[in-house]
Amino acid sequence: MRLIPCTEEAHSAAILAILNEAIITSTALYDYKPRTPENMVAWFATKRANGFPVIGAVDDAGKLLGFASYGTFRAFPAYKYTVEHSVYVDSAHRGEGLGRTLMEAIIAEAIARDVHVMVGAIDAANAGSIALHERLGFEHSGTVRQAGFKFGRWLDVAFYQRILATPMNPVDG
Repeated sequence: MRLIPCTEEAHSAAILAILNEAIITSTALYDYKPRTPENMVAWFATKRANGFPVIGAVDDAGKLLGFASYGTFRAFPAYKYTVEHSVYVDSAHRGEGLGRTLMEAIIAEAIARDVHVMVGAIDAANAGSIALHERLGFEHSGTVRQAGFKFGRWLDVAFYQRILATPMNPVDG
């Protein structure tokens, strides 16, 4: 396994498959309908326009096993040093440590890009993701009860954050 920067041309279909499996089978994403290839065009365009990384884990044959990225936390200028991250692993490769490897890589990328706070919005029942975040120094910063409704039940979303030592010289504006 090796880490690589994902590109739209090489990885869009694999990322779409991983996301759609999560949408259909889990509460990792609070979407109802699978995304389309057109959604991925817009997703990658947003990542490029904002300089947001997409890091993939691939096997020796180049198959994407999982990915991590981050994006805008909230669309107001004063949040410019805060991002909301996500990490997804192909269902056939969960439990192999890829989530941790991808999280460590996206944290390192955030530090290199002067991010100050990383936020993860996690379904409160997702004990595995919560434990991973806690092992990586994320702290619970609040839960919004009954924030979503999927699979016939209300879902609580828990927010976990990690404050990074960067940037060295933050500026207003």
